[in-house]
Amino acid sequence: MATKLTKRTVDGLVPGGKPFIIFDTDIKGLGCRVMSTGVKTFVLEYRPGAGGRGVNKRRLTLGHYGAMAVEQARKAALDALADIRQGHDPQAEKTRQRAGLTLGDMLGAFLADHVGKKLKPKTARGYADALVKVRAALGNAKAEDLTRAQVAALHKAMSASPYHANKMLAVLSSAFAWAETQGLIPESHINPAIKIVRYRQSGRERFLTADELERLGAALRTAEAKDPLPVAAIRLLLLTGARLREILTAKWDYLDVERGVLFLPDSKTGKKPIVLSAPALAVLADLPRLAGNPFIFPGQRDNAPRANLRDPWIAVTRAAGLEGLRLHDLRHSYASVGVAASLGLPIIGKLLGHAHAATTQRYAHLGNDPVRAAAEMIGAKIAESLGAK
Repeated sequence: MATKLTKRTVDGLVPGGKPFIIFDTDIKGLGCRVMSTGVKTFVLEYRPGAGGRGVNKRRLTLGHYGAMAVEQARKAALDALADIRQGHDPQAEKTRQRAGLTLGDMLGAFLADHVGKKLKPKTARGYADALVKVRAALGNAKAEDLTRAQVAALHKAMSASPYHANKMLAVLSSAFAWAETQGLIPESHINPAIKIVRYRQSGRERFLTADELERLGAALRTAEAKDPLPVAAIRLLLLTGARLREILTAKWDYLDVERGVLFLPDSKTGKKPIVLSAPALAVLADLPRLAGNPFIFPGQRDNAPRANLRDPWIAVTRAAGLEGLRLHDLRHSYASVGVAASLGLPIIGKLLGHAHAATTQRYAHLGNDPVRAAAEMIGAKIAESLGAK
């Protein structure tokens, strides 16, 4: 079957029981393969050499739909056909490249071409760190030949640090998925980082109780008399649920007092409005503006934000008897108060700027307090009706 491949026609292709290919009517050999899973891939079928019918056809994978647009696929197909007319065989060349590709080479390309260009610097560093032991232990192995048993053995060797072991699996799996979309490994290749059972991790979330909040408040009031600016930043973290860098790198230009919003042009999840409550606005209203520095919390260098809150935070938590409490735990505490007030996970996720609902789901168990309150109310009414004392 053939039709002109456009965004509309490709979007309209519905997967069936078996994979099938729809070929383009304009560019000979260009097709869109639709798998039963719904994955759509642009391919080019051609005959190498002189191209006579006595030569078997070969199929070159151009890229996955989504990562590659239709117009990009058309250009890639025309470029490949031009090379074929010059006597090149792109599929054979790709096969030779795959045969010599080491895992280290593949991971290097993944970090440089995907992670480094598309992810935030902090996230990119985390990806690179997660792959350090993989590259050291298995970097010389052929990428295509890496087995699940080898990856599982490395995962086991990292069992003393479950979090880092699991992070390694997740990043390695992403690397192989990316390599497949780039044609660095064949689509038939089985991702060696999947189906390995992850270690159980103890929860990293820490939530302040009402008593701990009171102790923290007292410590903040004491510290405020000595150095009010870092204390104000800590208060904003707790009153907004924002991430540390979002507050420290915020500029006065982002603040819309009338709407009660701090509009961030960029964050971990892209553009983000931080909704400011009356107490948060009051904190900002008391802050001085430093001439020549656009940041709400200016640093020691000209025209730069404050670098961190490490020292004042250590002093405050020590005074409050909360050693080990992380600044990021203030974000969790903000969420826990909202969930306990029955505000609902979608609202909490919106306030925190979560890109995915699953991220907010970690707070679901905190809704037990309102459930218990409802049970107590119903029980009290039933007991009252029964005449119980």
